[in-house]
Amino acid sequence: MKPLFEVKEVDRVFYESRLKSFLPSRMIDVHTHIWLADFMSGTRLNSRGPTWPARVARDNPADDLIASYGLLFPDQQVKALLFGHPSRCCDLSRNNHYVAQCAKEHGMPALMITVPDADVGDLERQLDNGGFIGAKVYLDLAPEQIPSEEICIYDFLPKEQLTLFNERSAVVMLHIPRPARLKDPLNLRQMMEIEQEYPHIRLIIAHVGRAYCPEDIGNAFEVLSRSERMMFDFSANTNEQVFIELIKAVGPKRILFGSDLPITRMRMKRVCENGSYINIVPKDLYGDLTGESHMREAEGEDAESLTFFMYEEVDAFRRAVEKTGLSKEDIADIFYRNAERTLGLDGEWGGNV
Repeated sequence: MKPLFEVKEVDRVFYESRLKSFLPSRMIDVHTHIWLADFMSGTRLNSRGPTWPARVARDNPADDLIASYGLLFPDQQVKALLFGHPSRCCDLSRNNHYVAQCAKEHGMPALMITVPDADVGDLERQLDNGGFIGAKVYLDLAPEQIPSEEICIYDFLPKEQLTLFNERSAVVMLHIPRPARLKDPLNLRQMMEIEQEYPHIRLIIAHVGRAYCPEDIGNAFEVLSRSERMMFDFSANTNEQVFIELIKAVGPKRILFGSDLPITRMRMKRVCENGSYINIVPKDLYGDLTGESHMREAEGEDAESLTFFMYEEVDAFRRAVEKTGLSKEDIADIFYRNAERTLGLDGEWGGNV
C-alpha cells in the first residue's frame, strides 16, 4: 500500500543525524487534529485564522495520524492528545463524536471543540458521554460580529465555561488571539487571570502563544515567569530564540511537545522577515499561493533541500535545549513526562522513558 506521504533521503538524513539520538523512545504529542472531509462544509466561510494550513491535508483520520508517526518517528513510540478541526466550516458535533470514538478505540486522551454560546449543562454532558478530559478553544469560533483584530480570550472562552472547566479540573488548550500575539497586553492579562481565578484548570498555551518570531515576544516572558501552573506547547513553531526564552522563563517542567499534525507534514522551512514568519515551500507543491503572505516558493536545489515542518520544529527545540544546557531527564520531561502528568496518564506505559 502506498505510504501516506513520501519520506525522501533528505528527510532520513535529517532524522538520523539531528533527531534520532535527541528524542526519547516514548513521546506524547499534545496537539493533534483529526477530522474527516465529510465533516467540512462545501462553503468556505471567512476565517479568523491563516488559510495556508488547509493546503496540507483535506482531512486527517486517526489512522493517518498514527501512520504519520510511523513515517516521521520510526524509532519512537508516540501517543497523542486528540481533538477536532476548530473551524466554523466544520460540523463540530460530528467531529467531536468521531474524536471520542477514535480516542476510545486507540486508548488516547481527547479534548472536545467548544463554541462560546454552548450551554454549560450540555458541555458537561459532552465531557461525560464522550470521555473528554477537557476542551480545545479557538478564536475562529468567537461571535462573527467581533472583528478579528479585536477578539479577546473571553470571547471564545467565556467565564461560565471556565467555571465548569475549573470544577472539572479540565484541560484547556488555548490558542490566543490578536495581531500582537504573545506580547499583547490584554492576552497576557487574561492568561494570568485564568491561572489565578481558575486554579484547577490544566491550562496549555498552544504554539508558545503564537510567538513565531522574536518580535512577537515583547515583555511576555517577564510577565509569564510569574505564572505558576500554565503549560506551553511548542507545536508548529520553529523559532530557536523563542524556545530559549521560554525555557529560561518557565523551566522544563512546564513545556510540552506538540505537533499540530497534520499541518507539520508540510515540506517547508520557516524564516522571519520584518517580524513576520514566512514558510518556504517547494514550488507548485501546495497550489497557487497568490495572496498567501506567509508562503514563498523555492525551486531547484533549494526546494530539494526542504524537509518536514515537524523536523524543523523539533530541531529548533533541540538547538534551544543545547544552548540552555537542559539534561536528558529534562528532554524526557518535555517530550513525555510533563504530558503524562498534565493529561492524567501517570504510569500508563510504566518503566523509564
